[in-house]
Amino acid sequence: MTIKQIIDTIKQYDTIIIHRHVRPDPDALGSQAGLKEMIKQSFPGKNVYAVGEEDPSFTFLTEMDKIDDRVYENALVIVCDTANAARICDERYSLGDKLIKIDHHPNVEPYGDLLWVDPSASSTSELIYELFTYAKEEGFHLNDEAARLIYAGIVGDTGRFLFPSTTKKTFQYAAELVTYNFDRASLYDGMYNIKNNIARLRGYILQNYKLSPSGLSTIKLTKEILDEYGVKPTETGQLVGVLGDVEGIKAWAFFIEEDDLIRVRLRSKGPVINEIAAKYNGGGHPLASGASVKTWEETHWVIDDLEQACLTFSE
Repeated sequence: MTIKQIIDTIKQYDTIIIHRHVRPDPDALGSQAGLKEMIKQSFPGKNVYAVGEEDPSFTFLTEMDKIDDRVYENALVIVCDTANAARICDERYSLGDKLIKIDHHPNVEPYGDLLWVDPSASSTSELIYELFTYAKEEGFHLNDEAARLIYAGIVGDTGRFLFPSTTKKTFQYAAELVTYNFDRASLYDGMYNIKNNIARLRGYILQNYKLSPSGLSTIKLTKEILDEYGVKPTETGQLVGVLGDVEGIKAWAFFIEEDDLIRVRLRSKGPVINEIAAKYNGGGHPLASGASVKTWEETHWVIDDLEQACLTFSE
């Protein structure tokens, strides 16, 4: 069984380095740092690190370790919440002795020596807790900090338990996690409180989004608009859900201009969008994906594909 193999492999290595995807969200960080805390609590003698580019908006959740390339020698590397190798943050993941992939996205690229991929799971953080349910019989322990991180990842990727990916198992695991001692109110504040400039940009989006007869909604956030509101492209992830409650919208796309590309954030209430995202240097879940294009002209191609998906979707 793959889970048993992963548990045995973790026990074998003295040094373990955990990666996740670029531009992290709470699930990426929760699964990565939650696994790190669980291993550290279980095996104090092991050297366990969580690496990747620091995201200032998520330092309330966890902070990354800085390690030398030499640390990878004879190390076990685990990559959490990352469907394809190109999106792994910190390319040094290939320097280790063995590589494990743990993910809940569709298995579009089966990299690694050991793979545990379960798209039916609400989040990779849910998988990390499931790993614990098997591993606790083999000496693994969960502490308050690991519980806080894993819970944050589940909350983030389920939209506070509102998304269809939320299952009975998700609620069961969440109920067990909240028995640990951590401040849920503070955690929610960190994840969902927004600054004044973000709130004002949200207002701009609600006043300027376009909605086509097919049920597709789009909004373009150019550099000029972002500069006007003092918002960085990386902060727009806090806004992508704002159109989700608008009646008549089946799917929506945010086009965010960065220095060298246009970031595409896609969400859906039904039409499958991850296949479209894959056409444009991206991927993700059927109802939540990301992509990128190089010019505003290319955004029209994305819109055409999304229009077709909305037109052919039947509820």
